[in-house]
Amino acid sequence: MMKATLPITVLVMVLVGFALSSSVALAGREQDASETGRLLAILLDSGRVTVGANQALINDATKGDKGFTPAVFEKQLVEKFKERSGVDLANLKAANVPEMAKKLLPQLVEASKQTVAENQSIINKQGVGFKGFIPATFGTQAAAKFSAKAGIYLKQTTHDGLLRNPANKADEFEAGVLKKFADPAYPRQGEKIISEAAEGGKMLRVMLPLFYGKGCLTCHGEPKGEKDISGYNKEGAKEGDLGGAISVKLPLK
Repeated sequence: MMKATLPITVLVMVLVGFALSSSVALAGREQDASETGRLLAILLDSGRVTVGANQALINDATKGDKGFTPAVFEKQLVEKFKERSGVDLANLKAANVPEMAKKLLPQLVEASKQTVAENQSIINKQGVGFKGFIPATFGTQAAAKFSAKAGIYLKQTTHDGLLRNPANKADEFEAGVLKKFADPAYPRQGEKIISEAAEGGKMLRVMLPLFYGKGCLTCHGEPKGEKDISGYNKEGAKEGDLGGAISVKLPLK
């Protein structure tokens, strides 16, 4: 009886060990994908913030060459990203981030620089004030370039009440997460994301909320209904209100 029981016991132990190791490996992949998604989202938004910080320069009708080159943009982007994430893109090899992030972050930097490069004729147009090269425009273009090159889903999105560009319309998952972000109890500080496995565990969806800062209210603040500089109606938002989110989808298998 003992001889028959021993092999069965060993087999059970092997199967349990395999299941546990597989579970640990999956958890590790999810953690890496979640952190990579968070960093990609912060990087895209850091680019948006950088463009926003240079709006007065970009829209200066008296100047031709603004000096806001891809290299200047990159320097400011790297500084802003390090400030927000603690990760130095200039020394990414030594950074304590997932290997997936080390591969994808430089690709998003390159896509962001290309976006600024392709808009140089607009940025440097003299005699014209508002150029239309705003954070949202940058975000849409840079995300599209990155997704096309890297094969990774990345976009800025918002709920229908704030939607200006149909390309940024939220899907069902994004709409549900946006409702959670809009809850006043959701943390406004700390780059807190929401992530969830999808497509039968093959993918991980990651979303980072974007809350309105003071600089956003020029176009999105009060009085509600008044035309902003781009011709859209202001939404009457206040500082700290939800403006949207960055959405990322990464493979787990």
